[in-house]
Amino acid sequence: MYTKISNPMDYKTAFYIRLSKEDDNDRESESVTNQRSLLQEFAIQQRLDVFDIYIDDGFSGTSFDRPDFRRMIDDIHSRKVNMVVTKDMSRLGRDYIQTGYYLEKFFPTHGVRYISLLDGVDTGIDSSINDITPFKAIMNDLYAKDISKKITSVKRDKQRKGLFIGGKAPYGYKLSERHKNVIEIDPPAAEIVRRIFALAIEGKSCREIAVLLNSEGIPTPAAYAGLTPSKIGPYSGKWSSERVTFTLKNEVYIGNMVQGRTRKINYKLQQCRKLPPEEWTIVECTHQPLIDHAVFRKVQMMIASRKHTRSRKHDYLLKGLIHCHECGYPLGVMQRTLSGNRDVLYFVCRTYQRFTKERKCTCHSVRVDFVTDSVLEKVRDICEEYLDRDKCAAVAKSALGKATRKHDPAKDIQQLEEQIARITAHLDNVYNDKLSGTLDEADFQRIYAKIKQERLALQKKIKLLRSAEKRGSAPEMDTEQLIRKFVNTVDTNKELLVSLISRIELSEEKEVIIRFKFEELEEQSHNHAVCCFK
Repeated sequence: MYTKISNPMDYKTAFYIRLSKEDDNDRESESVTNQRSLLQEFAIQQRLDVFDIYIDDGFSGTSFDRPDFRRMIDDIHSRKVNMVVTKDMSRLGRDYIQTGYYLEKFFPTHGVRYISLLDGVDTGIDSSINDITPFKAIMNDLYAKDISKKITSVKRDKQRKGLFIGGKAPYGYKLSERHKNVIEIDPPAAEIVRRIFALAIEGKSCREIAVLLNSEGIPTPAAYAGLTPSKIGPYSGKWSSERVTFTLKNEVYIGNMVQGRTRKINYKLQQCRKLPPEEWTIVECTHQPLIDHAVFRKVQMMIASRKHTRSRKHDYLLKGLIHCHECGYPLGVMQRTLSGNRDVLYFVCRTYQRFTKERKCTCHSVRVDFVTDSVLEKVRDICEEYLDRDKCAAVAKSALGKATRKHDPAKDIQQLEEQIARITAHLDNVYNDKLSGTLDEADFQRIYAKIKQERLALQKKIKLLRSAEKRGSAPEMDTEQLIRKFVNTVDTNKELLVSLISRIELSEEKEVIIRFKFEELEEQSHNHAVCCFK
């Protein structure tokens, strides 16, 4: 029946067996018992020494990240195995790229002979059948793709019918014991959901609700369901404002089935991507609601009314660079009004903001301008110390010469005028936001002053370029000016800071620690005292 193995004592054989849900149509013939029986019969006929039998039951062939397959690979690396036998190639895997890798590269490199019984593939002999193994691998891959499409089609059909197909019911519900794909109210969790909505109706923010739930020791939905977090962080096991917001906006609590929020990238990958709300599958009136429609609508209106405050963003030079030294999370900012109606920004630890009562971290409250000035002063000092003026002069002179030769004032003027037009359009939009009430007067004045200053600076550049155009030359600047400009523009050059600095940390003791991207600057930074605020 099979090709006779002439030297069986030279081989330490591994039998590999795999079974997954994709084999449901032919479950009996592909069963673990059937595969084992076939392989053992082959071992007896060929007088093979079987080192071990590796079984992955319930694992898809589209992924090679299977526990017993990995164990077999480790044994091959350890030279415990030099022959692998499967019932057919699809048992090895259904991803033609990975299957080809093992057949064409990995097994030959490690001196492993591979035999697929039903396909007649045997890499230990010269056979024309071996030449068509890539095509067999592709056919197995297409089979997996076809099965994936069919399974996806069935799942989406169930979703469109309002049937629940998830593994865990939404918080506040549980899977029905009487009816498949149906959810019913879970009284203990449902009471928490109703309370969250009641607190929102009272006017409490999502953050305040989260703090209250944490203070009372109420388990999060994940903890209630007995799920283990994939990674442990300062927020693990705690309610967050995002979790509360998700609960308040979830239509499942008014009796609508909401599914299909994510979709797998493809049939070979487990990663999913989030879908926009318009692509979700929502079926109305599929189960008993927890929340009255009128209450739900009112909560949505209250959330929407706070949108403009939550989306307010403050611009500052160290944005995205500065983190909490203790917990590692990026620092946020908060605005305080000092005497004389002066609005000042302060750094604040976001972990502390969310979990104040749990004492997860400390406030780290320092004025943004104080920290920024200290960082810039330190960067200037290091740049001044590290800068080789002779080298910079040669580079700057060369760059200045190229810029002068390539300079086209007319083109630059056109680009600047286009920027001014965009800024003016942006200013019109900001003014419309003010008229509609989306933007308050204080924010409008701040944004208006900033945009007006940017437009004025561009207009001045245009004036200089037009003067240079009349003279027939580019604006002149000597090399010393260029070097000085490099050092002096740190306070406005975010690109420069990002290029030099990988991370800034603010400690509980109000110390500022700067991490540079370049070893030379990092060494220089150790010679300067860290900034400290008391």
